[in-house]
Amino acid sequence: MSFRIQLAVCAALSAITLLLATGASAQDTGTLKKIKETGAITIGNRESSFGFSYNDGGGTPIGYSIDICMKIVDAIKSELKMPKVDVKYLTVTSQNRIPLVVNGTVDLECGSTTNLVERQKDVAFSPDIFRYNVRMAVKANSGIKSISDLQGKTVVTTTGTTSYRLLREANKGKDLDVSQLGGKDHAESFLLLETGRASAFVLDDILLAGLIANAKNPKDFAITGEALRTENQALMYRKDDPQLKAVVDRVVTGMMKSGEMERLYNRWFMSPIPPKGANINYPLNAETKEGFANPSSKGI
Repeated sequence: MSFRIQLAVCAALSAITLLLATGASAQDTGTLKKIKETGAITIGNRESSFGFSYNDGGGTPIGYSIDICMKIVDAIKSELKMPKVDVKYLTVTSQNRIPLVVNGTVDLECGSTTNLVERQKDVAFSPDIFRYNVRMAVKANSGIKSISDLQGKTVVTTTGTTSYRLLREANKGKDLDVSQLGGKDHAESFLLLETGRASAFVLDDILLAGLIANAKNPKDFAITGEALRTENQALMYRKDDPQLKAVVDRVVTGMMKSGEMERLYNRWFMSPIPPKGANINYPLNAETKEGFANPSSKGI
């Protein structure tokens, strides 16, 4: 054996010895290491993504995305052999959610975020937890039935979403003249529609359905128009974190394969939910069923 090879072998044995001595493992890197050291995980939640992630009226985050994330927290506790992990919540917006995950402030974003390939340059995503169409909410008596009916009108979108860009792409070459308003969150955007400052609110159809179900007079509104794009919602976390990815993928995929995800969906989107007992009444669509049957975090 050459001297160079002997040195390489010694270095490898020393590294193994060090790992054994310090108890190092795959858990001692990334987010899991942070959780183990601090005893806490920070969840990014939304205020008004009804059904997915919203406040229960008393300041507690609840919803479909939140429940999935709590299953992930339970799996992390088991992985780290920690009987308790302190769950901290931080309300995020469409504008700041990605920066807060990137800089480590939020460990797991549990809201209503679309998994886009362009976003994967900065963050990572779970398998899709829902797939939906981007459409528009209008006043039921507005006469607006399609994108062309928006000519000369004001459209609101939530700042930080892809909605207005998709509207423009769908109208490419048709010279649609609309004015744009930006709400800081979905609740503010819907208020602009409700008060007549905007004629249409463009967003994920299931989020629009949740906002309408929780409105003072749900029958005053309708979801209409062409689907601008089918998109996919997922949970978001820091990229290049294989240990956390393994836990997230295992939990989410397991829930889909066992039928637990569909049961959870029915609880939040086909049943009365807090705080008002509203029923979003949005049956599981074919796109989401396919996502449950073949879990994917590919992105669009």
